[in-house]
Amino acid sequence: MAIKESELIFNPDGSVYHLNLRPEHIADTIITVGDPDRVASVTKYFDSIEFSIHKREFYTQTGTYKGKRLTVISTGIGTDNIDIVFNELDALVNIDLNTREIKKELTTLTIVRIGTSGSIQKNIPIDCFLISDFAVGFDSLLHFYDSEAFQHKDLSNALMQHTDWFKDKSSPYVVQADQSLLKQLSSEKTVTGFTATNVGFYGPQGRVLRLPIQDNDLNNKLASFNFEGKSITNLEMETAGIYGISKLLGHKALSMNAIIANRVTGQFSTNPTQTVNKLIEYTLNKLVE
Repeated sequence: MAIKESELIFNPDGSVYHLNLRPEHIADTIITVGDPDRVASVTKYFDSIEFSIHKREFYTQTGTYKGKRLTVISTGIGTDNIDIVFNELDALVNIDLNTREIKKELTTLTIVRIGTSGSIQKNIPIDCFLISDFAVGFDSLLHFYDSEAFQHKDLSNALMQHTDWFKDKSSPYVVQADQSLLKQLSSEKTVTGFTATNVGFYGPQGRVLRLPIQDNDLNNKLASFNFEGKSITNLEMETAGIYGISKLLGHKALSMNAIIANRVTGQFSTNPTQTVNKLIEYTLNKLVE
């Protein structure tokens, strides 16, 4: 059955509505970054760039690195943008844009996020590389989809009990990374973590400027959580959505985090750009091994 025009929207040139991309514009391996300016920080290492387009916060470049075709796309901040980006990327490879019908043979994309994050564990130092094995989402994105089969309810229930979760907040959901990608990108240079994906940067992450927050002790509760050896390690704003939507669509996803702040010690990296660049180089080389 053809997907209605109101559900899958095209631009006049036949590209998908928000990303302005057509199927030939993307590779099967995709790197996502939050900041549009970070796209060029990745593709500056490429051998060549074949395609580039920028619409809204979504900046895309496709090229080759050591002979491997890669796409880099900025998502902007937050899981609401992840919903847009990942659904449209999937549409490009798994929906026939001429007939508007789902293809019989589906393509699995490999998607790796390269982003920044703050640690809430004293023993995870600034400037390290953290790979998210699990992610817990404090947004409500995954609850809008038929997603319970992919959620780790034991973890989310234990977390809500441990934190005395406020009833008016969205119920947390927990999703795991693709384990083949986790193995491929791990090394002695990385640490493995359990990432919390927040719905904001200030109050939702326990930062107080002028506004009081509902639970002043939430970060401490998150840091002290431990369930079957799993402790929450860091805070950011996209990973859980990436893992959840990827699993629902049948794609492989992994989140690579440059730890540029430690919320326990109050430290911030003296050279965050250098740390991110090192993570970019590390990730690129791991993807082509």
